[in-house]
Amino acid sequence: MTRSVALSIALSLAVMIAPAAYGQPENPLIPLVDAAAQRLQVAEPVAASKLLEGGLVQDPAREQQVLDAVAAAAEERNIDPAYVTSIFRDQIDATVAIEYSRLSQWKLDPGSAPRDAPDLSSSRATIDGLNQTMVTEMADEWQVLHSPTCVADLDAAKNAVTQAHALDPLYRQAVDFVTRNYCR
Repeated sequence: MTRSVALSIALSLAVMIAPAAYGQPENPLIPLVDAAAQRLQVAEPVAASKLLEGGLVQDPAREQQVLDAVAAAAEERNIDPAYVTSIFRDQIDATVAIEYSRLSQWKLDPGSAPRDAPDLSSSRATIDGLNQTMVTEMADEWQVLHSPTCVADLDAAKNAVTQAHALDPLYRQAVDFVTRNYCR
């Protein structure tokens, strides 16, 4: 994704999910859910890379590297690493499911398959950055994630993010899956 496209998406998202003019505060969970949705969307270029390079969808070593990194980041921010790794386990599982879905789609309809893809290391760098954003948001919104209002805040954030990104049914299902354990 080019920098100008990314900026355009970010600005559109900011306008679409901005607080109401009458002073309603922004939903505190939107940045976390938005980062999770963006991370899911990296599954497409990763799947394209794996399709074109013949790579395996599941990579247990890479998954463990991600889980170890987010657990360490959670400890640095004084939040529960077990909570964070459980959230990221769901995130990884949903990403793998999207990759399999897209690879199946391209297998059944070769004409829809991508002809090129970004380098896998570029996609992984994007994922790593979003992982850090997500852990930071979890730490910043720890009280909200553990409050009685969490479920309502989370539902509203999911609605705002799925609309802002115009997510298809597969991605909406994936967002529901990755956020299913946010509220404790």
